[in-house]
Amino acid sequence: MDGPTALVFEQQEFTLRQLDRLTAGLAARLSDRGVSTGARVALMSSNRPEFAVAVRAIWRLGATVVLLSPAYKRGEIEHAVEVTSVSHAVGDSALLAGLMPMIDLDEPIETDDTYVADGEPEEPNPNADAVLVFSSGTTGMPKAVRHTHASFGAAVRHWRGALGLTADDRTQIVTPPSHILGLLNLMTAFEVGAQVRLHRRFDLDSMLRHIESDRITIEMVVAPIALAIADHPHLESYDLSSLRYMMWGATPVTPSVAETITRRTGVPWVPAYGASELPVITCNPIDGGARLDSVGRAVPGVRLRVVDLESGRQLETGETGEIQARSPSLMAGYLPNEARAEAFSDNWYRTGDVGAIDADGWVKLTDRYKEMIKVKGFQCAPAEIEAVLHGHPAVVDCAVFGVPDAVTGEAIVAAVAVAGTVEATELMDRVGERLASYKRPAEIVFVTEIPRLPSGKVLRRVLKERYGRTSDQ
Repeated sequence: MDGPTALVFEQQEFTLRQLDRLTAGLAARLSDRGVSTGARVALMSSNRPEFAVAVRAIWRLGATVVLLSPAYKRGEIEHAVEVTSVSHAVGDSALLAGLMPMIDLDEPIETDDTYVADGEPEEPNPNADAVLVFSSGTTGMPKAVRHTHASFGAAVRHWRGALGLTADDRTQIVTPPSHILGLLNLMTAFEVGAQVRLHRRFDLDSMLRHIESDRITIEMVVAPIALAIADHPHLESYDLSSLRYMMWGATPVTPSVAETITRRTGVPWVPAYGASELPVITCNPIDGGARLDSVGRAVPGVRLRVVDLESGRQLETGETGEIQARSPSLMAGYLPNEARAEAFSDNWYRTGDVGAIDADGWVKLTDRYKEMIKVKGFQCAPAEIEAVLHGHPAVVDCAVFGVPDAVTGEAIVAAVAVAGTVEATELMDRVGERLASYKRPAEIVFVTEIPRLPSGKVLRRVLKERYGRTSDQ
């Protein structure tokens, strides 16, 4: 007997031992291709069991996983490959295969009970890079967040403790595991021996059916999924009594949506807060007392402070400023390396979120200090979208900003000054053709000029005040 089921995908079930055999088989193929300690391997895969096998196989060889979103377009892939200097690739993306040799995950993986790579360490070097995941800054193209085995391992421990996850739990993943939260959920479940169902794509009724049939105990949701649940006309027909709670992450909680679901199902909520750079920052209590107006308290091992937005002076309890953090789960840095400087202040990580911490440690977020836009939990750099818009011959100037959105957390709005005539849909499609679909503007606002400081810096707050209401529904 190979043990309890660890991973379920459609009609397939895998124990950890079966995953180990597949991992060893794929590691052997990677080794034959020249992958060894210190190599960086691009992984661009849809939701499938082979994703988990590939991550573990790359780690088995002492190499680093470079996660590429399956939504990436060619230009984004080229940038990611260049900035991380990957030497090998694994996945099911024709775009990636067209750029470099790739082990195709559509091809069967042979199992291996005996293979051990030459020189493979029994335990990975804790200071070696485990995973690089992309996060957008406020300028230029996305940068790669570097997590070592030590920092990612700390994040797994923090997540396990925050969620109270045990081998008795069952959960499911409907979002891309190429996102830091998806990867964290998957690897934490493996660590504690919980069973996880991986879905090929999000389908609301399938998700609800499996809560009932699999007796799921913890459901992970982001804003669009929560809204879909709240709006489901037949939600009461599903038996969701196995759920201990639903965890809301990646975007701020919409209280009306959360309260509707609890009223209709009786299932409570556990809001949490994290970032690619520091995956687990705060979490609400899982044993009652969770608050929809707070992202929770700092998890054990994470230290928080609030600083003045102008002077950087540490503020007193209850005062509003930028949330900054320290933790063993904090990233090791970025690629390119010079991007690290703007993300730290006195060795504290600058989250870019504005909020306050009360006397009991509850954290309330009120605004964004950094300019990146969060759409469905994915970070979008205004400068990256602006560069695509500037490439259109009719665009004289432009500026991109985010506005609150009940479905996606934030929606992207582009203010554009043009010479001549161009349709808004043409500009939206231009972005959608060159960047991941979640970076496509939800709205184009045509303006006569972009408000800027004498230095040339865009006054995005002015744009939000003037035009933000059009998308804040």
